[in-house]
Amino acid sequence: MTQDTSLRFREFKMPDVGEGLTEAEILKWYVQPGDTVTDGQVVCEVETAKAAVELPIPYDGVVHELRFAEGATVDVGTSIITVDVAPGSGEAAPAAAAAVPAAQTEASPVAEAATETATEAATETEEAKPKGRQPVLVGYGVAESSTKRRPRKQTGAPEQTPVTAAIQAEMNGHGAPTAPRPLAKPPVRKLAKDLGIDLATVTPTGPDGIITREDVHAAAAPAPAAAPVVPEPVAAPEPVTAPLASGARETRVPVKGVRKATAAAMVGSAFSAPHVTEFVTIDVTRTMKLVEELKADKDMAGLRVNPLLLIAKALLVAIKRNPEINASWDEANQEIVQKHYVNLGIAAATPRGLIVPNIKDAHDKTLPQLAESLGELVATAREGKTTPAAMQGGTVTITNVGVFGVDTGTPILNPGESAILAVGAIKLQPWVHKGKVKPRQVTTLALSFDHRLVDGELGSRFLADVAAILENPKKLMTWA
Repeated sequence: MTQDTSLRFREFKMPDVGEGLTEAEILKWYVQPGDTVTDGQVVCEVETAKAAVELPIPYDGVVHELRFAEGATVDVGTSIITVDVAPGSGEAAPAAAAAVPAAQTEASPVAEAATETATEAATETEEAKPKGRQPVLVGYGVAESSTKRRPRKQTGAPEQTPVTAAIQAEMNGHGAPTAPRPLAKPPVRKLAKDLGIDLATVTPTGPDGIITREDVHAAAAPAPAAAPVVPEPVAAPEPVTAPLASGARETRVPVKGVRKATAAAMVGSAFSAPHVTEFVTIDVTRTMKLVEELKADKDMAGLRVNPLLLIAKALLVAIKRNPEINASWDEANQEIVQKHYVNLGIAAATPRGLIVPNIKDAHDKTLPQLAESLGELVATAREGKTTPAAMQGGTVTITNVGVFGVDTGTPILNPGESAILAVGAIKLQPWVHKGKVKPRQVTTLALSFDHRLVDGELGSRFLADVAAILENPKKLMTWA
C-alpha cells in the first residue's frame, strides 16, 4: 500500500517569534539536507526586527530540503525547511518539496514564476496533514494540539503543473536555454540594470557562482587605458592607471533587522512625543567609594558591581518618590496610563545595532538581585541572545554613554516610555568641596522626558532626587 506523502513530508514554517512580526532573516543553518533531526533540536538562527532567535524543529526525521539560503528574508508563515518523518519508505517527495534550491530559483525566470505555485502546493499539503506541534521559541517547549484532522487520500502521484514540469525539465537539462541565466539576487540585478551592466559579462565571485554587488561594481569600474599605438621611433606614453574597484568611495549596507526597527522607533518617538531634556552635573565621589566597598562585601560576591548598578538603584528610588513619572501616553483612548511597576530598560550596543532589553519588575529587587539581573542582561545582549520578550514592556530607560568617554547627550525616548536617563563619563575634575577646590569624581546626567506626561516641575524634581542619591548614597537607606 502506498504511503500518503502528505504525512511523510512535514513543512516547518517561519513562526512569529515576537508580537506581530511579519518577517525574519535567516542568519545561519545548523543542519543540511540528509541530516537527522529530533523534536526540539535547533535547526537555524533567525534575526527579526527585535532580536536574533534560535528555532527548534517540532519533528523527528531527516532533513529533505532547506527552502532558503542564509541571508534570505522570509515572511512569517512561509515554509523554510522540509523534513522527511518516515525516511526509507521509498516514496518520492511531493511536488512542493521538489522546489529548486534558493540560488537556482533566484537565477531562473521559470523557477521565479513557479514560486507562488510551489508555495500554494506546500500550503495545501500543510492543511491536509494532521496539525501537530507548532514551532515556538527555544526554552518554551511545544504544545500538543487538541484536535486532529483526517488526511486526504491521494489516488496517485501528485499532479505536475506545467510550471513545475518546466522546473523539472530545467533541472534535468531538458529544454534548458543554451545560455543559462547568470545567478544573482534581485537587488544585484537591479544594480546591474541601473549601471547598464550585462550580467552575462560579469565574473562571479560569490558562493555557487552567484554574482555579488562587488562583482557588478568591479565590472562597472573603468578599465585601465591602453597605451596608444605609435610609430616605433616615438616613445609610447606611460599608461593611465584607472582606480581599482577595491577602492570604492561608497559602501551601501541594507537597512534591516534590528537597525531598521530601531530607526523606525526613534523617528516615531522623536516626532510623536514632545521631548524635553534637562541636565545636572554632580559629584559622585561617595558613590564611587561605595562601589569599591560593595565589591568587597560578601553579600555581593560573584556579582557584577559597578557605578551603573547604583545609578539604576538611585533611579528606582527616585521613581518611588515621584511615581507620576512612570507612565505612558495612550493616544487611542486619550488616557495617561500610570505604571505601578518598573521594567527598567538598559540601552545596549550590539554588533546588530542598539537594543533596549529591560529588567522586569526591577522595583521589587534587592541590590544583589538587581546586580544579578544587570549582569545577565549585559551578557545575553553581548552574545546576541536577547529575546523579543526581553525588549517589550519597558517603562523607563538608562543609557550609559559615559562608557564611550562622552560627557552627556540628549537621548530619544524609547517608544511607549516617559523618561530616559543618560549617564556621562565619570572623570576626576576640580570641584568645590567643603569650601575648597579639590579633585573629585564628577559626571553629568541628562534626563529626557515626554512633556505630555511630565511637566518641568516633575522632571526637575525627579532628576534632582537621582542626583541627590548619587552625591550622597546614604540616602538610599532612608529613601528606599
